[in-house]
Parts: sequence; C-alpha cells; structure tokens
Amino acid sequence: MFGYVRYDLPNLFVKDMMLYKALYCGLCKGIGASCGQMARLGLSYDMTFLSALLHNMTGTDVVIERQNCFEHAIKKRPIAKPDALTEELGALNTLLVYEKLTDDYEDGERARGHRLWFKKGYKRAKKSYPALTQLVEAFMAEQAKAEKEGSSVDRAADPTARMMVKLSRHFLGDGACESSDELFYALGKWVYLIDALDDYDKDKKKGNFNPFVKEYGAESKAALIKEHGEDVNFLFDTLFYELREGLAGCKFHFNRDLTDNVILRGIPLETMRVLRGDPPEKMTVKI
Repeated sequence: MFGYVRYDLPNLFVKDMMLYKALYCGLCKGIGASCGQMARLGLSYDMTFLSALLHNMTGTDVVIERQNCFEHAIKKRPIAKPDALTEELGALNTLLVYEKLTDDYEDGERARGHRLWFKKGYKRAKKSYPALTQLVEAFMAEQAKAEKEGSSVDRAADPTARMMVKLSRHFLGDGACESSDELFYALGKWVYLIDALDDYDKDKKKGNFNPFVKEYGAESKAALIKEHGEDVNFLFDTLFYELREGLAGCKFHFNRDLTDNVILRGIPLETMRVLRGDPPEKMTVKI
C-alpha cells in the first residue's frame, strides 16, 4: 500500500476529515514509538486508512488529545493517542516501506540511499514484532517468486492479496470472518494491480516485470486502455463489487462514514485517475 488508498474529499464529512487528520498524526507518533524517528518519513495515507478501518473493526476506541509534535512544536493540534494497535501498524508501515525500497533497488532504481533511512526502524520492527515480520517477509518472497515466473495478472496479484487477508486475521483475531477475508483480499489485489497499471510505461521501458505488460504486451498504457480497455475495466469493476460485498458483511463498532468514503468512493476515483493517466492530487492532512 503506497499512496493509492485515498478519500473522496468533496464527499467527506468535516468530522471524518478531522478524524483522519488525528489518525494520520497519531500513526506518525506510533511509528516513532515502535521504529524510531527516521522511520516516520515513511508515513503513508494507506496505513492511515488501515488504522481507521482496524480501529473500527476491532472496537478499539480512538482517544484524541491536543498535543505537540516535532513538526508542530508551538501550536497543539488534535492527535490520536498512539495505542498498541497504532504502534504495530507503525511497524507494519516500516516493514512494507523497507521491502518496497528493496524491491525498487533490485529493479535498478536509485532506492539504496532511501532504504538506509529505514534500516534501523526495520530492525526494531523485526525485533519487536517477529510474527508480523515473518508474515510480511514470507508473502513478499511469494510475490517475488510469482513475478520471477512471469505470472498472469490474477496470479501475480494473489500473494499481496493473501498477505492482506493474513494481516487482517492477525489484527482482527476472533473478529475475522469470511466477509473480512473478502474485503481485505480485494483491497490487497486492487493495491497491487493499480500500482502495476500506474507503472506500466516505466516497467515497459525498463524491462521490469509488470503483469499487464506480460498479459497484453501493448506498447504503452494508453495503447493498453485503447486496445484492452474493456478487459481492464471489467477487472477493476469486479474488485469494486468484491470490496462492496466484503464491506457489507463486516461488523463495525463505530461510525463507518470515513472508511465507506475511502472504499466506496475514493478507490474507484483513484482507479479512474490512473486509467486516465492524470497525476495524483495532493491530499491535505494538516490542520
């Protein structure tokens, strides 16, 4: 999950925007607590959404306090007080960022220096959360194997999708169910495929594995959409349906307006943006 899971701002209630901002800042502090200050540089919107989703699904109340932080040392702002769930999600964020940068480096991108920023945080996460680390590393190895084998679109996305299911079970415990499995599987598959679609031209040029390049072989993303747009749209429409079905069957303990906004509106809008080839819009989280 690397920046694609976004809200739909025009349809986001003010109360939910305030909650999102508080969770964002709280996750930043949670990363600092579990993995150190440098690891906070990897803070992502995607993990903020996951924090909102898992706090609601596990019934973990979000305690918001007015606090200072290193970026806003003078004026206090509403920040979600870090709890055990937030700190573990901070460790997960660091693990995924480190693995992503490792993958980028192996693909020939200049990511080695950036990866060093997260090395200490990665070691702290690995020491404090060995089960979580083992889970992530096992599925990342499966992902690398699937890509090395030159898998189809569905096969290539499966390891990341199954990792999300496994992570959801890890955090939800007895609260996990068939519907939560469906929701998180579709979410993981969508994240992998939207990233692959967005990187189509770059991967095509560099000769890196990309499931869409492998399956369709179009000269560019624009050509892919022109020649195989119906197939690509059907693939994502199917994922939207699975997200809605999984969401409908899950139990939430608190108001679900924020997560509904992201899943039912933000994800389809982000998909359309990538299909059009538009640059990402800047998301505002500062108060």
